[in-house]
Amino acid sequence: MTEPPDDAQFDTRQDGEVRDAGAGVLRPRHAATLIIVRRDAAKPRLLMGRRNRGHAFMPDKWVFPGGRVERGDYAAPAASELTADTAARLAQEARHRNAPSLARALALAAVRETFEETGLLLARSAPARPATGGWRGFLGQGALPDLAALDFVARAITPPYRNRRFDARFLMADAEALLSLERRGDDGELDEIAWVDLDEALALDLPNITRFVVREVGLRLDAPGRPAPFMRFLNGARRLTYL
Repeated sequence: MTEPPDDAQFDTRQDGEVRDAGAGVLRPRHAATLIIVRRDAAKPRLLMGRRNRGHAFMPDKWVFPGGRVERGDYAAPAASELTADTAARLAQEARHRNAPSLARALALAAVRETFEETGLLLARSAPARPATGGWRGFLGQGALPDLAALDFVARAITPPYRNRRFDARFLMADAEALLSLERRGDDGELDEIAWVDLDEALALDLPNITRFVVREVGLRLDAPGRPAPFMRFLNGARRLTYL
């Protein structure tokens, strides 16, 4: 199995705060990230944003849009459902009693967070409908999420010595699945948003796991069916397996 180069060792203690040794271990929160790929230029380009410097978690770092799963993500409507392959990969080694519903919620969280942070809709046109919570803005745009456009790329669990821990799934979609390239506002969490090719992305100030995933995306663009890496720490040691 060809692996992305890992010169950064996935996670170093410079990437964020280190948890007090006597504070115990936090349970990671489910989260999802969306990698959108544009293929309308000589080189594929990825959508990335720089986190607001006021954030306690990874300020000024360049990342893919995403965030943690919210309660509303379990019941939000969609124009299409996950492919069988993507749903099955998301459900593997789940820390949840109802893996199928979690898989769908993860996908919806990635789509919702991308809209909130970048103003872009991975969606199909549909009549606007009332909604509450985080879905109010999305469903008010006359669109429903297009989950069938998503592929599973990678999974990573934040090391146990962190103050904030996430069980993050990385999903990928082609920019052609966006309702439009026109942004419809955002929440200001990202100071800057840009489309960058792989080399440009690797030159940015990235968290180490983001750097790992950018390299994985490069491999996946050449081999779309390759297994997805799962990075975590077990018994104090980094472990990489594939899903």
